[in-house]
Amino acid sequence: MDEQINNPTPSPENQPQQSESQTPPQPESAAPEQPPVSEPPMPQPTEELSKDAKMWGMFCHLSALAMFTSIPFANIIGPLILWLIKKDDFTFVDDQGKESLNFQISIAIAFIVCIPLCLVFIGFLLIPALAIFNLVMIIIASIESNKGKHYRYPVSLRLVK
Repeated sequence: MDEQINNPTPSPENQPQQSESQTPPQPESAAPEQPPVSEPPMPQPTEELSKDAKMWGMFCHLSALAMFTSIPFANIIGPLILWLIKKDDFTFVDDQGKESLNFQISIAIAFIVCIPLCLVFIGFLLIPALAIFNLVMIIIASIESNKGKHYRYPVSLRLVK
């Protein structure tokens, strides 16, 4: 017993062997290490945001450019045909097809109102302004729809629901 009291370090044979890979003991007051926080996984695109849905939604808007053909009311017929064909496949196309169709019907009504206004010459100014407005809105709606956003035209009658 006297040997243990006088010799504060234990003999090497009583010490456990330590390997170099062991970490030094942590003080008990230190907080345990937290695992690094990883970012949540990116959500997988749903059917509504698929590439095909965005493309067909964009085509619903672009089909209104058929107004530049000689077919009367082609700006309504184009979106109507695409909407009827693809509305059951993608909910995004259903929404954007209705939006395009409603806007083109609103433009057609405005155009019909402008025709009698040509008698007082204001119609000659309103018709080109209406055509330019329609063209700009079609382009904006097509770009936004291709991004996957549910675009709403600024002035549109909601006739098709």
